[in-house]
Amino acid sequence: MIRIPTHIYDGIVTHAYSELPNEACGLLVGKESEVFLQYELTNIDHSPEHFSFDTAEHFQVFRSSRTEGLEIIANYHSHPETTARPSMEDIRLAYDVNILYLIVSLAAEIPVLKAFSIQNGIYSEVPIEVFDD
Repeated sequence: MIRIPTHIYDGIVTHAYSELPNEACGLLVGKESEVFLQYELTNIDHSPEHFSFDTAEHFQVFRSSRTEGLEIIANYHSHPETTARPSMEDIRLAYDVNILYLIVSLAAEIPVLKAFSIQNGIYSEVPIEVFDD
């Protein structure tokens, strides 16, 4: 399970809409399964079908997280026109088995956010608890 405060859930959805028609991407930082911070990163691919993090931004989040005694517990990205399910590319690029992968789909009228564990090319959905902060 991953626990996400309402303001961060809303931030992920807002970020996804703000990047349309392209995919949005970012990192979630916290401890164990609870998210404390959201970092919006630049999708350097500027594409509606895939994303790549800006490496300098990614490293900055990693460094500041360690300084604060926190860890990157998930990354997220949006699917502007498809479901909240890992694509073959998402699975292929899921190198870190220690984090979760969140996808927000904007394909329907109401956004759908799902979390996944991806290991050895296999994904499984992980429950998300959104809580008032």
